Order: sequence, then C-alpha cells, then structure tokens
Amino acid sequence: MSINIANPLIVQSDKTLLLDVHAPLAEEARAAVMPFAELEKSPEHIHTYRISPLSLWNAASAGFTSADIAAVLETYSRYPLPQSIVEGFAGVMDRYGKIRLVSEDQLVPGKKNVPANVLPSELFLISDDKAIMAEIGASRILQKYLEKTALGFRLKLINRGSVKHELIKLGWPVKDEAPLIDGEPLEITLRENSGAADQPFSPRDYQWEAARSVLGDSGPGTGYGVVVLPCGSGKTVVGMTFMSLLKTNTLILTTNVAAVHQWMAELLDKTTLDESMIAEYTGDSKSAAPVTVATYQILTWRPRKNGDFPHFKLFRERPWGLIIYDEVHLLPAPVFRVTAELQAVRRLGLTATLIREDGAEDAVFSLVGPKRYDVPWKDLESKGWIAEAFCTEIRINMPEALKIPYAIAGQREKYRLASENPLKEYIVKQLVENHPDDHILVIGQYIIQLEALAKLLNAPLITGNTPNKERERIYDAFRKGESRVIVVSKVANFAIDLPDASMAIQVSGTFGSRQEEAQRLGRILRPKERNSSFFTIISCYTVEEEFAANRQKFLAEQGYKYSIQLWNSEEILLNENASLQGTVS
Repeated sequence: MSINIANPLIVQSDKTLLLDVHAPLAEEARAAVMPFAELEKSPEHIHTYRISPLSLWNAASAGFTSADIAAVLETYSRYPLPQSIVEGFAGVMDRYGKIRLVSEDQLVPGKKNVPANVLPSELFLISDDKAIMAEIGASRILQKYLEKTALGFRLKLINRGSVKHELIKLGWPVKDEAPLIDGEPLEITLRENSGAADQPFSPRDYQWEAARSVLGDSGPGTGYGVVVLPCGSGKTVVGMTFMSLLKTNTLILTTNVAAVHQWMAELLDKTTLDESMIAEYTGDSKSAAPVTVATYQILTWRPRKNGDFPHFKLFRERPWGLIIYDEVHLLPAPVFRVTAELQAVRRLGLTATLIREDGAEDAVFSLVGPKRYDVPWKDLESKGWIAEAFCTEIRINMPEALKIPYAIAGQREKYRLASENPLKEYIVKQLVENHPDDHILVIGQYIIQLEALAKLLNAPLITGNTPNKERERIYDAFRKGESRVIVVSKVANFAIDLPDASMAIQVSGTFGSRQEEAQRLGRILRPKERNSSFFTIISCYTVEEEFAANRQKFLAEQGYKYSIQLWNSEEILLNENASLQGTVS
C-alpha cells in the first residue's frame, strides 16, 4: 500500500488509531472505525482511538470479521499498515466463540429434547481447543463452579452468568448458546395509531432493525444483547417493538420514577396493553403484572448495609420471558448478581453509550449481552430523526476573591469552587435573555448553586428531594409551554421526555463523566423545527478544564464539533447588565 497523505487515519502498532479531523474523509472514517474502536482523546486536531479486546469482541458479536476491519483500515490509512497488526486482531476476535455454553441435549446427538419452557438444571462449557479447556480447568476461581466430565465442564444453571463473567476477565468471551425460556405468553401488538394523538404510528426502520438484531433467528446464541442509540431516537420504541416480537411477560428496569411513568404511558399509548396488564414497582407503589416497570433504586435498596436486598424477589415474582434494562450503562453492580441467575431469560439492554464510569463494560457484555446494534448520532441527525445540535464551551475566569481559596484547597474542593464560580450565574442569565424563543434546561450538580439560579431566573427547581408528583407537574407545565426554563439537578440526566427542550446550559457536572454528557445532550435532541444548543460553562485555569476535556470525548465520539468562547469577567463584574463580550446570539 502506498502513502496517501489525504487519508485521515494513522494506524499504529500499539493498536491506536490517530484521526486527523481536518482531513477530507475524517467524518467518514470516524463512522467506519466506531464499531471496533474506542475514543480515548479528542483535542482540536488529532483524535486518538484504541482497539481493545472488548471492542473487537463487540464487533465480532455484531458480525464483523478481522477482514472487515482490515478493509476499513486500508481504505482510510494514510500510511501502510503495521506488519501483523491485522493478524493480531484476528487472534483476539477468534476468541469469541471458541468457548461455547450449551445444554446436554444440544451436545449429545439423539438425546431427547427437554420439553419447551423447561430448562435443564445443568449446562456444559465446551471448546474444541484442548489448551483452552486445560486453561479453564487450571483456573482456581472457576473451580468452585465447574466439574470436569467427558462432555466438557458441567455447571449449575444458577452459575451461568458468574462463569461467563469470570471467563471474560480471563480473556475468553463465552458464546452462550444454551436454551432461553419463553416465559408466560402475553399478547402484545403495536398500534397503527398512537392512542393520545391518534396519529399514525409505526417504528422507524432503524428501530425495527435494532429489535430484530437482538432477536436474531431465534436460534442458539440469540435473543439477548445491547442496542446503542442516541437519546431522543426512540429507544423505548425499540423496547416495545422487541416486546411485540416476543409476546411474553416482561420486566422493565429503569432509572427513576419519572422514567417508570413514561414507560407506562408509552406502553398504553402505542401498544394494545391496557392498564390492568401494566404495574409499577417503585418506592411509591409495589405491584406486579404481566408487564412490570421498576427502578434500579428500589431493587438495590436494603435496610442494612450488609443485609439482603428484599426487593430482589421481583425477579422471581412472575415467569418473565424478557427483561429490558433501560440505560443499561447505569445498571447497579448489585443487580449483576441477580442478572447472573437470570441468564435463561431473554435480555435487552438500551443505552446511548456503553461507557461505564466504573469500568464494568465487560460485565454488561457477559451478563446482559454484546452490542448488537449501533447507529452514530450524526447519521440519525442527517436523516432528521434527531435535532441538529450546536455545542459551545464558555470559559470564564475565577473572581479574584476566590483565586487564593482555590489555590490552597484540596482536589475535591477545587472542583466545587470552580463549578460554583458565581460569575456563571450572570452568563446563564444572559444566555436565557438572548434566547427568548428557546425552551431551556439549566443543569448542574450542586444544590446551593441551583437554588441561586432558580431564584435569579424565577424558574422552577427540580432536585432529588422534589416529590415525584411535583416533578411531573413542572415537567408537564414545561411541555405545555407554561414555563420555558427549568433548573434541574442530575436527576434530569436520565429518561426524561421533554420534546420541546431546545437548549441546555450545563453549569457543573460529575467530574468529567462522558455518560453524563450523553444524557444531558440527549435531553435536547428530540426532533423539532429549530436546532438545539448545548452550552457548558467552565472556569478557566482550574481542574474544571481538565474534566471538561474528558466530557468532550463524548461529543467527538458522536461527530459533534464544539466551539470555545472566552467571556470577559471584568465586564461582568463592572456591569452585570451590560452587553457581554463573547455573547452568543
């Protein structure tokens, strides 16, 4: 391969990819490498991606081969590919499927099949590679789960998830082909017209594709996995479409009570289910029905720190045939234990980003399933399914009075002082006044700061302490246009349907969380007549700049460009009502 200086990608032998964002094919190359590479750094000119074993296994589970990856790299690489790098990818990707999990009737030809909906009590871990089997047998941590037999390693059904999780830590992702239970049947069909608006309704093409990608051919190794779609693109519709294909009792787990109510409302609006078939299991109401919607919080509550989780009984309340994990990247670690016991149930994970701040992406892969479907945000934006967004980072100096307290503060206190820079209040006020036609969310981390902003803007405030009924009243008023500004804490990061929101102003966040950036940007991406604006305000020359750089990785991953503006703090202090230097109109 000859050198093509116009190509955007530099492939390095340490499995990193450098993307020149100014090259003509940069956007095309970014979309092409996303299925098998993870973004690490995203400064102004060169973005760094890394190809990891997990990213390759996700690609393999989605049907990509090492030849597909080689073709992408050869197409976009500026220089000849390093020797043997593609062979290295093949070696890693080939690990997916080398170990299979099967039932005895799948393993022994002619053995009588287990009756439908009756699961075998034992499974077998098998591989054609004797060295792999020897490695598994030598693992101390696996010895408590596995028994060597002539057929392979025998394990109890209850240990299905635990064994898969331990093996992926050892670098062996298991291809789970063991049977899945159908659960109790439930007739559920999508409406042709949505109930409330009486408008024609049909899942979009990518929503059908996402649901079918998880269903597969209904054979071994299908029926579970993760769908990655942008906020605002209708992940709930993907979940309902999957339910309509399976027609079984379904447990839906989501992030908060508002999200529970949204799921219930959507199910009533867009499916043939009636209220008697849907139940809420939250701190406010605890009941179960053929379709039950619960919060992660109620499931992980326990009366004592080292006590049992009393609400885990919900997982055994009914003969579930499907569990939907909404915002699966936030699945709490305690739920992993129960997920391990529910490996025989079909599983759908929904998320805008697979990034977990605890680094447990491998747990999602092994216990919920591999990534089956992924669409770049910009692809859906170009087709009009989500709004176009303009992202701006506004930088402001710290006031002189806070510079010495900041200099001598500890790391965590530095972050709080920078986040609560009082000059941010006047920037927020100016942005709100300069955008009179926008519906605006002001989002932050610290309650004292948010209370001051709510007072300054004469706007309602929603925090974790706001009762659910009051939250829904405020959201409803916002949807109806009775108020155009809401000040919200991080409770609004997750699963809040505010279709008219066209602008978000982020004044503080969770230590550079990329998943938080995904959720907050997603709040303003519902399709609408006007474009959306996403502002982040940070304090110059502080730790907030460092954390902002991490959050910007998410924007770059999704193909968004962001501009940086410097605002004049002296003008703010001299005259709060003057026209501000750098104001965005």
